[in-house]
Amino acid sequence: MKINRNKLRLHRKKRVRAKISKGTEKIRLTVFRSLTGFYAQAIDDQTGRTLVFSNSKVAAAKNDIAGAGLVGQDMAKKCIAKKLTTVAFDRSGYKYHGKVKAFADGARVGGLKF
Repeated sequence: MKINRNKLRLHRKKRVRAKISKGTEKIRLTVFRSLTGFYAQAIDDQTGRTLVFSNSKVAAAKNDIAGAGLVGQDMAKKCIAKKLTTVAFDRSGYKYHGKVKAFADGARVGGLKF
């Protein structure tokens, strides 16, 4: 039987999300990668609303590692403007390397604390 990579990612996503949302009152910073772009949003789980969002098109960045870092810096700037400094990072089941790591590093450089 062939292993479906996206099914495995969604299984990891559930596991990571359960750990983040268990007992934390922080805003959740989540990411999504696609073949055409890199997307991020800050979500308040208490109300179920997206507070801040950014993607590679809004940040005028390419869909590569350097572009993900720029999206992270843009996201941090927008979060700090809304007075959100501490967030819980939800990597959505993606491995913490490449674009996801570059995004996290860019957000930390911008002033967010995970």
